[in-house]
Amino acid sequence: MSGLNKGVGKVEVALKWDPAPAGAPAHDLDLVAAVFTSDDPHGTPAQLVHFGSRSPDGTITLHRDSRTGQGFGYDEAMTLELDRLADRYVRVVVGVAIQQGGGRVVFGRIAQTSVRVSQGYTELLTDDFAVAAESTAATVAEFVRDASGWTFRPLPRGFDTDPQTFGSLMGSARV
Repeated sequence: MSGLNKGVGKVEVALKWDPAPAGAPAHDLDLVAAVFTSDDPHGTPAQLVHFGSRSPDGTITLHRDSRTGQGFGYDEAMTLELDRLADRYVRVVVGVAIQQGGGRVVFGRIAQTSVRVSQGYTELLTDDFAVAAESTAATVAEFVRDASGWTFRPLPRGFDTDPQTFGSLMGSARV
């Protein structure tokens, strides 16, 4: 296990994308975090944090939400204070869902998509969704707690589903 992976405590996940072309419906991408307990680490999330919400205990907060991708750099951001999560929580999966209000839109049709996971000044991951180019939602990272603390793992996995269903699928075990 590398030094970057051991003892992950407080991280930020940031998302950016270019706005839709003039005259086209806006591209609205949303960060989503699913929190799982030791009783059901790959099943139904105990908490689901997304657009405009935060976890009940305040450990996961979406503090910037863009509906269009307009802005400079990363314009949607979520903070995860993993070291403050109750002991019963052992897994957090972070993903991105594309709102489908203007018809089916996949990552490959949205210019300059990028997600960054960082802890302080240390960048843990940057991804452009290339592995999920034909997907409408994707997981990007998971954080797993064991006896030594929280560990970060990249989790690039595309889904072809709506944002509502994505929340219930994003933590499922690979088959």
